[in-house]
Amino acid sequence: MSDKFPKHFLWGASISAHQTEGAYKSDGKGLTVQDTRPRDNHEIADFTVASDHYHHYKKDIQLLAELGVKIFRFSISWARIFPKGQGTINQAGINHYQDVINECLQHNIQPVITLNHFDLPQALEDIGGWTNRLTVDAFKEYAKTVFEAYGKQVKYWLTINEPNVMLLVDQKILGKQIPIKEKYQQFHHLMIAEKYAFKLCHTLVQDGKIGPVPNISLVYPATSSPLDNQASLYFNSVRNWAYLDFSCFGRYNTVFKDYLKQKGVSIHFEPGDKTLMQENFPDFIAMNFYTTVTVEKPMDKNNMSEGISDQQSEDIMDWGFYKGVTNPYLKKNQFNWTIDPDGFKTTLQTLYDRYHLPIIITENGLGAKDELTDDHKVHDPYRIDYLKQHLEKCLEAIKAGVDVFGYSPWSAIDLVSVHEGMSKRYGFIYVDRNEKELKQLKRYKKDSFYWYQELIKTNEIPPERR
Repeated sequence: MSDKFPKHFLWGASISAHQTEGAYKSDGKGLTVQDTRPRDNHEIADFTVASDHYHHYKKDIQLLAELGVKIFRFSISWARIFPKGQGTINQAGINHYQDVINECLQHNIQPVITLNHFDLPQALEDIGGWTNRLTVDAFKEYAKTVFEAYGKQVKYWLTINEPNVMLLVDQKILGKQIPIKEKYQQFHHLMIAEKYAFKLCHTLVQDGKIGPVPNISLVYPATSSPLDNQASLYFNSVRNWAYLDFSCFGRYNTVFKDYLKQKGVSIHFEPGDKTLMQENFPDFIAMNFYTTVTVEKPMDKNNMSEGISDQQSEDIMDWGFYKGVTNPYLKKNQFNWTIDPDGFKTTLQTLYDRYHLPIIITENGLGAKDELTDDHKVHDPYRIDYLKQHLEKCLEAIKAGVDVFGYSPWSAIDLVSVHEGMSKRYGFIYVDRNEKELKQLKRYKKDSFYWYQELIKTNEIPPERR
């Protein structure tokens, strides 16, 4: 097999609505949980203007066309379509995304649309958010509306972005901590909402394809100790496989069920939930990958020494995410994330072995403090190096038999990081603003833009940094 990616491989780039659009009250849009959530750091940029993609989408898509992407993954802001989350449709919101889709298609770029990306309408949060089953009903109404509006033009759809991250880092995503019993009832509602999206897409969108979009971080045991292996088994199941087993197999993961039992968590099912779970499935898996996690069995009583159920109040997600072990075999970036290209390959192989569905990578990238030079250049060899290493391992996974059909890294343009604001940049395209000063929001192509452009053009990883 050659060192080239498959001929019809879908090269792309990704963004989300709340991190790029801005215009947070424009044209009838309602507020979302991202507009209202408490912020620990008031010195970083908020989402009121963000990268102003709402007003710059034509320029941004033109730049992506120049980059050569075949797909553009973006999300629809639910609150632009239904300002209150349900009820009256905002036609201006419908029209806006129709314009975005038309602009993509004019440049031969296929839209890949995420239905919801962390920005639940605040009006639904006010009635309990995903704890309240009425939010599932509202999501069904919203999904049906956008499938009917755009289904003739858009064939690739994603459901709810990273539901596992929404629940495992709830404090950072929502600005509040969710009690563990409530959290896993939310899990059930999120996943039932996703099942409705599968069903509606396959009913309403001719030739439509839809998939879940979890954040997958393979969990290593810190040592070969049986206790550490037991810890990684549970953490993998709760963090990763619970979501995909529900999506792809229509069942609760066995280890996850044991975890819920030990925590005294019972899930309420509505009539019809089991049938819905077992009859509606995805066409592919969209995977967001940045890093891996390493855990060990906690050895002091305050960290659940007597077993996972020792502390009823602490979720295993808090334990593993915030108290994970530093992996001595991996390097870290400037934001303290481990870089693990080999783990990327292993994750792809594990995912495909478990579910045997085609995979598209919808997020993978490096956040960094990029600098714009006086001559309006951005030299980001660190980003090129990160992408190159991960793409080499992606190609190895494909050669090893994994069906990967696309790669849409994070991110197309610079955007406001959920946790670190505008200073943590991911894009191929630099947006000239800082945390507080909007400047003129001009766009500049980074060195990584030209490197990725060459990769897309040749289907082959460039041998040198450009």
